[in-house]
Formats: sequence, structure tokens, C-alpha cells
Amino acid sequence: MTSENFTPTSDQELQKKTVGELKLHNGPITLVEYDPSWPELFEREAKRIREVLGSKALQIEHVGSTSVPGLCAKPIIDILLVVKDSADELSYVSALEAAGYRLRIREPEWFEHRMFKGPDTDINLHVFSEGASEIEKMFRFRDWLRLNESDREKYARVKRELAKKKWRHVQHYADAKTSIVQEIMELATAKK
Repeated sequence: MTSENFTPTSDQELQKKTVGELKLHNGPITLVEYDPSWPELFEREAKRIREVLGSKALQIEHVGSTSVPGLCAKPIIDILLVVKDSADELSYVSALEAAGYRLRIREPEWFEHRMFKGPDTDINLHVFSEGASEIEKMFRFRDWLRLNESDREKYARVKRELAKKKWRHVQHYADAKTSIVQEIMELATAKK
């Protein structure tokens, strides 16, 4: 469960996906203990997104480590936004940008994923098309960690170990967690 067995995404690949300048991290990852205010921050952002997009926001969910009580996390709220077609940027990007959200990632080859940063709260707003298989995977992982203390603790241990290392890009830290995420997902699927 260490970073030894992964290949980090190259700077060139990261720049291709990044809207704007690719920023170097060059340091360890800051993890903090679970903060009970995270659900409130999510709700505030979800309300703002609903007001901006109306019925175009088919689903808004709190995902990632900040959505799992008791789990350490980077203090960044991960939000999942489901729209009809995330590749149809004309239908939602300008409305979000007018509200202060900034498009930072565009990944057409990975479920047409888009990612925005927030206007004031530190968030990652992940946008996927309705029916994308990655949506169910995110829910299954979140829900499993909420219910399974031993896997939540195992995941936290790996995150803490990896966070101590110096990472050129935050994405490299995320890449390094792939094997533990896959292991937990396999357990969650087998015990379903």
C-alpha cells in the first residue's frame, strides 16, 4: 500500500488536463482530522450551485474523504455535480463561472470529467454526465468507508504515510492512493 508501485501522471499529461497554469506543489500533503463543519460547508456550496444551475444540476453530493465522519482529509470539500452532459460546457460552465467558480480540469477521456475550484470555500467541484459509472464508484467508496471502521482506519493509515512524502503535484499523491482504493473497493464489492 505504498507509493512504490505506481507511475505518477507526467507533467505533460497534467498540463493537457489543466485549464490555466499547472502549479507545482513540491511538498508534503496537509491532512487534518475530520471537521464536523465540513457537511455544513458542503450544504452551503450545494445550495449556491442549485441556485446557479437550477434544474441543470441533476444531483449534488458530498463525496471524498471530507464526507466520511472520522476520516482524516485534505481540508478541501469534494462535491459531485451530475449534469445531463458534462461535455456540453455551454450548458453550465458560464453560469458557474459567473458565480465565481473556476474551471481547472478538463478530462474528456475520463468520463468527460470537469473540475472547478470554488469562489471562496476550498472545494473541488467534480462534474460528470448522468449515468457515468464513476458516480456509482464514488458513492460506493464513500458509503463503505462510512460504515466500515477497519477499512476507514486502513485507508487513513495509508493516506497519512503517503502525505508525509514530498509530492511534485497533488495529483501524484492521489495517484499513489490508487492501490488502497482498489483494494477497499474490491472488498466492498465482494461483501455487498
